[in-house]
Amino acid sequence: MSVNLGFAQEDNQEECMNNLSIFDSYVKSKKYDDAYGPWKIVREKCPKFNRAIYVHGEKILKHKIENSTGAEQVAHINDLLALYDESRVHFESRYPLGEILEDKANLTYKYRKELGKTNQQIYDMFDEAYTKDVENFDSAIGLYTYFSLAVDIYDAGAQTPDDAQYLFDKYDDVSEIIEGLIAGYTVNLNKYAEKEEAGGTLTKKELSRKSSYESNIEVFETKIIGSMDTKLGKRANCEVLVPLYQKDFEENKNNGEWLQRAMNRMYAKECKEDPLFLKLVQQKNTIEPNADTAYYLYILTGEQKYIDQTIALSTDPLKKAKLYKGLANELKSKGSYGKARQYYMEALKLNPSDGSPHLSIAGMYANSANSCGDTNFNKRAVFWLAALEAEKAGRVDGRLKQRAAQYAANYRAKAPSKTEIFNCTCAGEVIQIGCWIGRSVTVPKN
Repeated sequence: MSVNLGFAQEDNQEECMNNLSIFDSYVKSKKYDDAYGPWKIVREKCPKFNRAIYVHGEKILKHKIENSTGAEQVAHINDLLALYDESRVHFESRYPLGEILEDKANLTYKYRKELGKTNQQIYDMFDEAYTKDVENFDSAIGLYTYFSLAVDIYDAGAQTPDDAQYLFDKYDDVSEIIEGLIAGYTVNLNKYAEKEEAGGTLTKKELSRKSSYESNIEVFETKIIGSMDTKLGKRANCEVLVPLYQKDFEENKNNGEWLQRAMNRMYAKECKEDPLFLKLVQQKNTIEPNADTAYYLYILTGEQKYIDQTIALSTDPLKKAKLYKGLANELKSKGSYGKARQYYMEALKLNPSDGSPHLSIAGMYANSANSCGDTNFNKRAVFWLAALEAEKAGRVDGRLKQRAAQYAANYRAKAPSKTEIFNCTCAGEVIQIGCWIGRSVTVPKN
């Protein structure tokens, strides 16, 4: 008997045990049609007997759904919806409400045509998961579908034009869930990064978890948030946002959350040149100053005091790392490379599993090659330093491994060749790099 998902005493225990063993074996061999009969007996006679009824039952019914059509398929879909409810009835602690509601909504969306469901009906299913148990509403596809349906309903004219604000609020609601999930994965990743930085070696299990966390972050950051931005598109450009926020400003000028979301959206959509952006930031800074308002005031004024205020007001390590990186990006864009590197390094201290600051530093080194050396050889030696920095990104951040390797190879190709090293007889020598870089690099020996 290979299943060990938790047993319970039942009146038909011997019969259930036999049938459980049979359908468990069939499922493991992927013979789902053969598993269906004995599984159904256990499900009906001993619903609390073993969690395999629900774990394997989902696989069996999904197989049935995928291999049937018409009324038979609809019957299997409805049966799986019922099974989700039953799993929570009989094993409540293992099946959180939000997870079950989300599974039901995802299944209904996938087969919406077969079930004859409208966008509004399915949206309401996702909204129930969000409203009743947001902590367990966490699948990438479910979160994207939830927001996507809100956009579709808005586009269909089911809401009044004033409900554009509702659409933006829903974007923020979903984005905040995703940010929370990414933060959780990042905290775990940083533990592994710190272990490796201290000279430790990750176990096979830790490596697997690290890969999983990195994959989840990449899905949310590049695919889900990117797809949400694409879906929202021009519905949230400056031409839409400015008149909307101007109209609602007086009503919401003492609402910290509204001001926060409004200024964040205007900044994200490159509306910071509009006078309304400054008005929003100043008002938020008056009633609820925080690191974001200080950061935006720095962007608007360029005054150092707002950088200091940004850092002082930021307490959450990951948010502070993000702010440091944002400040560094701004300084880099202005050519203040030395200060930018300082903030990139601060970001790395707080979030060591994010390798992107290493790539940014490498890029600044490469851009400075012509101005930070006293000879042609020494100028091009800067590219070795850039390559080493790029390689750090790939070591600490598996998501950047391929890109970091490409950058490093490109930088090394611009550095002095083996022939040049041979001719200068300087292999192994340490070159001091001046100007803002202030670092040294060793000439390769081979």
